[in-house]
Formats: sequence, C-alpha cells, structure tokens
Amino acid sequence: MIADVITPRHVAIIMDGNRRWARERGLPSVEGHRRGIIALREVTRAASDLGVEVVTVYGFSTENWRRDAKEIAFLFDLCVYFAKNELIELQRNNVRVRVIGDWEALPARSRDALADLQRDTAANSGLVLNLAVNYSSRSELERAVRSIARDVAAGTIDPNAIDDAMIAQRLYTAGVPDPDLLIRPGGEHRLSNFLLYQAAYTELVMSDVYWPDFSREHLERALAEFSQRQRRFGGT
Repeated sequence: MIADVITPRHVAIIMDGNRRWARERGLPSVEGHRRGIIALREVTRAASDLGVEVVTVYGFSTENWRRDAKEIAFLFDLCVYFAKNELIELQRNNVRVRVIGDWEALPARSRDALADLQRDTAANSGLVLNLAVNYSSRSELERAVRSIARDVAAGTIDPNAIDDAMIAQRLYTAGVPDPDLLIRPGGEHRLSNFLLYQAAYTELVMSDVYWPDFSREHLERALAEFSQRQRRFGGT
C-alpha cells in the first residue's frame, strides 16, 4: 500500500459476479457462490489489517428470492456453512458480525446460524462485519418511516423534529457511520437497492473483476483510489 493512503472508516461491498464467474468456467452457479465465501474471508481479513472499522456486504437481497429454488436453497445452506465454519477465523481476527435486513424471515436453520454467529462474536472489539441478508434498502426506508409515523401518531414525536439523524437511527445501520466507500465488483454500475440512504455521499469504485476473484490486492487498489478523491459531500 502507498504510505499516505487515507483509510475509509466504512467500506460497503456489493458481492457481484459469482454466477458469471462460474458460468465462464463451465461450473454450476453454486460453485461461484462457494468461491465468493473464500473471497469474503480474504477481504475481511485484509480490511481488518488495513484499519477499516466497518465492512458491510450485500449477501442476499429480497430480489434474490426470484432465482431458481435450488440455488436459493444452496445459498441458505451456504449461510449456515459460513456461520459455523468461519467462526474460528472471525474470532482470530477479532471481527464482530452484525446481520442487517429482514433476516429473521429466513428458514429456521439459517436464521438460527446467523443468530449464533452474532452472539458468539458480540464481544469482539475489532472490525464490524455487517452481513446484509434478505435486505432491501427501499424496505428499510419504509420500515423507518412507519416507525416514525407510529411515534408521531402516538404523540411522542413532533413532526417538526424529524431530521436526518432521527431517520438514520431507525435504519438497520443505526450507530454505524455511513459508508465512505462502496465497491462493486462484477462490472455493473448500479447500487441495486443497497444502502440508498446511507450512500448519499459515498465514493463509488466499480471493478470488472468478479467477486470470487476479488482479493486483498483489489481492495488495496480501491482504497488507494479512494484516497485520491476529493470528497465534497454535496458542495461545489
């Protein structure tokens, strides 16, 4: 890494390209997802080493329910596998896992595995790994608005007191700084319903590298590019 690289506090990642990675190699799509777990392990370790405080990854969106039933079932099995088999690695690196999204709507086996993972890493004080599972940013915003509306109706909130900070506290990411940098491997150039509110002033780095091939080196390049940006936060 370049010595004067400015490290972002919070890096968000859309883990894209697993299926295309597998297809181009004549492999079933599930192999791409399996290799994606390996990439997540490496990138999480690298982010921790490089001083990143929070990493939020897009693991399973609400739109993913439209995929083939066998692939969805495998993704849930992979969720259980990750929760059980990555625990030692996460503990070794002092990583605390949080799950965001409507993950409690998942099948019981996956839900219980994610709950156990959060509990077992809760005391860790290093990097926070947010797993966005069954996540939709629009649904997250709807949830926040309904929560505020209920309090307004109950008379516990003055509508004139509603501000950015109040909305942020009703999101899944409450208490976490907004992402400084969002990385999307896989060659696409869109947010795909991920952290739409939180990413208002986030720097974006798009990569043509498929997620299963995304490595520490690619993360370092993205951080180096981030450090060259002049952030204006909406100013001129």
